[in-house]
Amino acid sequence: MDTRTKPDAWGALIEPTTLRIQRLLPGPIDRIWAYLTDSELRRKWLAAGAMEMKAGAPFELVWRNGELNDPPGARPEGFPEEHRMQSRITELDPPHKLSIAWNNSGDVTFELEPRGDSVLLTVTHRRLPDRSTMLKVGAGWHMHLDTLVARATGDEPAPFWEGWSRLHREYDRRLPG
Repeated sequence: MDTRTKPDAWGALIEPTTLRIQRLLPGPIDRIWAYLTDSELRRKWLAAGAMEMKAGAPFELVWRNGELNDPPGARPEGFPEEHRMQSRITELDPPHKLSIAWNNSGDVTFELEPRGDSVLLTVTHRRLPDRSTMLKVGAGWHMHLDTLVARATGDEPAPFWEGWSRLHREYDRRLPG
């Protein structure tokens, strides 16, 4: 891939329990790093939660997916308006790498690599416990990253829950059973 080529939008299993998904974002790298680490910016595409920028530091992530765009679309059955998760920073190399212990559903690593005027963001979610979680996580990362791309480029994101539902069906088709 070069700076003119976008990564495949779909997440892929790179190991039986590891999903990797990438996006090419407008730089500079410090701007995209802020979208990962600043609670106010992160809540606009993923989840809020103040982080102490130190390996080992605990923090709480707070998802309110219905607030990511207006209108949010119909929330699928079984999903609350708000989801909270205790997390911990496991590795930190600003502004290139942030790894987080993702309570009860593996570990997540964000890697940033400059590509000309753009930044390649690679999200790797390891130790997914089962296929059902993989489908939810695949659709979730895909939709959250599409929301990040929209925010980073100044566009309005697509309705989150409608996109998530569509993507969940597509990941069910794409990921091995």
